[in-house]
Amino acid sequence: MIPDGLTPPLVLPDAAALELLRRGELEVEGRLVDASNATLYCSVSADGVSAACVYKPVAGERPLWDFPDGTLAEREVAAYEVSAASGWSIVPPTVYRDGPAGPGMVQLWIETDESVDQLRLARRRDSAALRRIAVFDAVVNNADRKGGHLLPTASGTVYGVDHGVSFHVENKLRTVLWQWAGRPIPEHLLDDLIELRAALDRGLGERLRELLTTGEVQRTIRRVDDLLATGRHPEPSGDWPPVPWPPL
Repeated sequence: MIPDGLTPPLVLPDAAALELLRRGELEVEGRLVDASNATLYCSVSADGVSAACVYKPVAGERPLWDFPDGTLAEREVAAYEVSAASGWSIVPPTVYRDGPAGPGMVQLWIETDESVDQLRLARRRDSAALRRIAVFDAVVNNADRKGGHLLPTASGTVYGVDHGVSFHVENKLRTVLWQWAGRPIPEHLLDDLIELRAALDRGLGERLRELLTTGEVQRTIRRVDDLLATGRHPEPSGDWPPVPWPPL
């Protein structure tokens, strides 16, 4: 529930949302105090249209031992680019731009259905949306898929957010979505992976190289190739805790 006085969420087509996020005026209205990095609730306004968004400035990123400093915002944008290119629309529209606290990630705020238990949702085996997210996380090597990073909406869509610790060159997949581990990936998702692999050889690969290192892009391509070769969801490797903590 968004408190009174704050700019409410607005549902927009991706193209319109991206345009608003890129050139709209950002105004900070609050801070999400539970987030580990600086995460600001903002309004973004242009041409008489205002929407709520999340702004994560690079200056507010907490240093991590295994990810280069100052790269989390760009990884969030890279996750959106993969989501969009795959056709899965998992990540809300996201851009990298300047803001009141310097450059950072700006993402359209998604209004969630608060009646949904996120941890119970994460355990479902019959959700096509969650299965897409499980494959997506394997592609981007998501090291932090908590239940709280799943955003169910009243329309039935489930979004995924908080992808700052993704795209590492080492296998760091940590997720609450292991219910399909080792099982065959559905044919329609394999078809999507084929299209994604082709996109990586074209414009998507070029775009990711603007946001990630060459090695990280190459490993992303390798992960897609591996998923297509095995045709199965990955299993925990044993070299890395398989579930993030806390799981929610």
